[in-house]
Amino acid sequence: MTPSPSILRLSGVSKHFGAHAALSDVDLAVEPGEILGLIGRSGAGKSTLIRCINGLERPDAGTVAIEGREIQHLSESALKPVRRRIGMVFQHFNLLANRTAAENVELPLRIADRPKAERQTRVRDLLQLVGLAGREDHYPAQLSGGQKQRVGIARALAAEPALLLSDEATSALDPETTEQILGLLADINRRLGLTILLITHEMDVVRRIAGRVVVLENGRIAESGETWAVFADPQASVTKSLLGHEATGLPPGLVLAPGPGGEALLRLDVGGENAGAPLLSELGLRFGASARLVAGGIEPVGGVPVGRLFVGLTPARPEDLEPILSHLSASTIRTEFLGHVRRAD
Repeated sequence: MTPSPSILRLSGVSKHFGAHAALSDVDLAVEPGEILGLIGRSGAGKSTLIRCINGLERPDAGTVAIEGREIQHLSESALKPVRRRIGMVFQHFNLLANRTAAENVELPLRIADRPKAERQTRVRDLLQLVGLAGREDHYPAQLSGGQKQRVGIARALAAEPALLLSDEATSALDPETTEQILGLLADINRRLGLTILLITHEMDVVRRIAGRVVVLENGRIAESGETWAVFADPQASVTKSLLGHEATGLPPGLVLAPGPGGEALLRLDVGGENAGAPLLSELGLRFGASARLVAGGIEPVGGVPVGRLFVGLTPARPEDLEPILSHLSASTIRTEFLGHVRRAD
């Protein structure tokens, strides 16, 4: 059986504005049914990338393919049916103030000249899907920020797109509403099998629902991979900076002693299957060492457990420290001996 083409594939895409390279040799694929997070600071090239994806900008080099069809050379009329395969959710909702929630959702269907009965059924079903049943006749001014974004999501789904582009969709929302919107997007992905590309500058958004992440910096892809793996062991300096991994982050209440002796402090970065392993109890059974969790924890990243643990270790014998570190290194993403510690006064 021939595999389905990527919903979106960019190959060697570059775009310049004068001497400024907004995008440089970008390769990117979004596969059917996945949630991919695209993250970068302001000026990283995210907006230019979006405009190349929906055909508003033509790349200087490279190809952009939607469901296997290259679009970079298509005329405006030929682009229209392709754009209907892409739904857009915006940071500031972009709703028409003089139209009700139902009329905003219906607009893409009117543009596509769908029959009235079909439009009404589709609008009703979509508003129910996003949790807005009963608010069909409310105008945007009568809706909260989260409700406006739900209308925006329903409108983006109206034409049954193959790809949903979420462009900073939660940046204007408070944390509780952000959680609700991300939960809604994840639910839509599960129920409809809809492919979602999340464009954001917020690592927490990616952490919560994206299975893969691509980090963009200065128009280039700095790093990519499964979200949990990138979060657990970032390689690029921009990723480390975005995640706050550049500092060791010594737990409060602890200071490193000037020399050896006393309790050793270890930092263990864990992820995937090994995140649930009984690492500390194994040290007691195997080496007779005393180990305690000083700080840190484990949380889900893209549905996979990832964590950073600070462990206080007292070996049975000083010479056991190196074998213990070697043993832990084989069971963790990274094990680091930070030094010996004493409690701060």
